[in-house]
Order: sequence, then structure tokens, then C-alpha cells
Amino acid sequence: MPPSPIRKLVPYAEAAKRKGTKVYHLNIGQPDIETPQVALDAVRKSDFKVLEYSHSAGNESYRRKLAGYYKQAGIEVNHEQIIITTGGSEAIIFGFMACMDAGDEVIIPEPFYANYNGFAVEAGVVVKPITSSIETGFALPPIEDFEKVITAKTKAIVICNPNNPTGYLYSAAEMEVLKQLIIKHNLFLFADEAYREFCYEGKHTSAMHLKGVDDHVVLMDTISKRYSACGGRVGAFVTKNKALLEATMKFAQARLSPPSFAQILGEAAIDLPANYFDTTKAEYKLRRDTIVKRLNAIPGVFCPNPGGAFYAMAKLPIDDSDKFCQWLLESFTYNNQTVMLAPATGFYSTPGLGKNEVRLAYVINVAAINAAMDCLEKALQEYPGKTM
Repeated sequence: MPPSPIRKLVPYAEAAKRKGTKVYHLNIGQPDIETPQVALDAVRKSDFKVLEYSHSAGNESYRRKLAGYYKQAGIEVNHEQIIITTGGSEAIIFGFMACMDAGDEVIIPEPFYANYNGFAVEAGVVVKPITSSIETGFALPPIEDFEKVITAKTKAIVICNPNNPTGYLYSAAEMEVLKQLIIKHNLFLFADEAYREFCYEGKHTSAMHLKGVDDHVVLMDTISKRYSACGGRVGAFVTKNKALLEATMKFAQARLSPPSFAQILGEAAIDLPANYFDTTKAEYKLRRDTIVKRLNAIPGVFCPNPGGAFYAMAKLPIDDSDKFCQWLLESFTYNNQTVMLAPATGFYSTPGLGKNEVRLAYVINVAAINAAMDCLEKALQEYPGKTM
């Protein structure tokens, strides 16, 4: 199993904190937005004598309400086409396990969410990366690049939209390109849509909006980012492919049931007012605008403007992002503060890529972002491995 590039630096951050250094955490997508009170209250006020297993597919009441939530997003599914999972992670693992045999291949545009590598290892699946470029803002690579790596063992394409780690928002036209590809080669399209609510310019095009490919599309979802409920560990596996649902239910039954309290929380959260996300989205957009402006003002730094999620990728004038991110925690302070970043090497599958790139999660407030950028600007002046 590969280590998490996001969490592997934690011991260095803990050591820095023990020395009294304040660490600004831009390394992980843990929102500081408060979990909705109505959802927490639903858990606190739940009244039952026995904490029982739920149905292996999840509580029917929750699945029915979730189908209503999807309908508001233009996604027409019923509760029997939804399996509640232990986080979005389990939904992705279920997809890999149910759709592919050991040795089969999955295509993923890189840089990609690092845990896809771990899920592939668990399933015995081989990841075939297609490289996107920071110069194009990480737009979908040309269809020719996909065609070059498709073999008889290729079974699926994974897309994260809006993207983690790049924040790129795939357009309707790009999603249509993927649609033609999965039809031509009879592939599954796994769509990780954990950040659906957070699109800043342009409209979100779900894979479930694509016409004529119902048996090919699997939506992987989660409440973690939507409701700032990462610790709840509740997600969803959604497809209209009946045979795939039946196969996936076997995996769902093997792990018995998804978490009960978080299902209660997720069900209550669906009743939030329609404008609930307006404030949250506006706050993330302000943070995005702040961090992108500050990054691009630093000499030698380039950061494309992400269209969604709450991540930005930046190219820095450094020799090695892994060394730099560790150096920030071990050897650098500015006003007794430092910043924790995620080296981009862990988001690429192709060896050698991401050496001068980092991912920043703008999940802290604007004042903290500005303080973190002050640290980063000073660090890039002092870093021994700077390249300009």
C-alpha cells in the first residue's frame, strides 16, 4: 500500500507544534465550516434502545430522501439505485471490486486523489495515468491520450469533478468526450462528485446527466465535504446498472451496514434550506480568490484559477516538493509560524512528475490564508533548494 502523501508529514507537523510553532494546515481537505446544527441535533436527539444494523444498502428513509436531493441536481434516480457506503472511499472501492478483476486496468487523469492508488492496490487493479498539465489549468487531456493506453484489460475511467487535487471543473463538452469514449470501448465511467456543491464559475455537469449511458456510469458521493462531516464516514454508490447494483450489494452485505449515526445526520442535512450552500460557497470563493492572488504575486510561482472544490495546485521555484514540505516543518519558521502543504508527487502516478508542485487546501479563513502566504513567500526566499 502506498503511504498517504497528505498524511505522511503529520509527524513533522506534530514535532513543530511541540516546539511551539504555529502550523497553518493547507495540506488536507478538512473544512473549518461548522457542521449544520440541525444535522448534529438529529443525532443528539435520536431515541432508540438498541443501536442496530441498518439495511446493507443503508436506511430506506435516507435513500429515498437522497434520491430527492439528486433530483434537485437534475439526477433522476430512485432509492433502489443507491447503496449507502462507509464514506466515499468505500463507494470507490466497491466500484473497483465489482467492475474489475485482478490485473484489469483503470484510466485516471493525473494528478489525481492519491487514495485512488491505494484503492487500486486493494482491488489488484492497475492504474493507467493520463497526464494533464498545470499550464492548461489541468483540463481534460486529449482523447488521443486515452486511446493510446486503452487495452483489452481496460475496464473503467475515473473522473473527479470538480477535481481533487487540482480544483478543475470539467465542462459539459469534456464530459461528452468521455461519454463517447466509454461507448466506443464499452467502459465504466466512475464519477467522484464529492465537491458538486462547490463550483465557482460554470455549471456542474454530473456523469449522471449524460444520456444513453446509464449502464456505464457510476456516481461516487459523500457527505464529508458537502456538510463538513468528514468524520461521519457516509457516502453513496449510485448507478442505474441493475447487474452492477446486485454485484455491489454482495460487498455491502459482507461489511454488514454503513454507520447508523451518520445516516441520521445525512438524512437530516437534506432538509437544510435550498440556499444553505450559498454562504459556504461564497466563503470558499473568497478564500480561493485570496490564495490564488497571493500565490501568483510571489516571484516564480504559478497557480491556475480552480473552478471548483477547495484546492489549488501551484508550481513553485523549488527542486523537490517532498523535501520542501518537510523542510517547512522541520527547519523553517517565520514569526514562529509555518505552513503545511501536500507535495504534488503523491498525486501523480507517473514517476518524476509533481517535483515542483504542491497542493493547497483553502479550508482555513482568509486571515489565516494571508498569514500562511506570508510564511510561504518568506520560505521561498530562504529555501536552500530554490531554483531562482
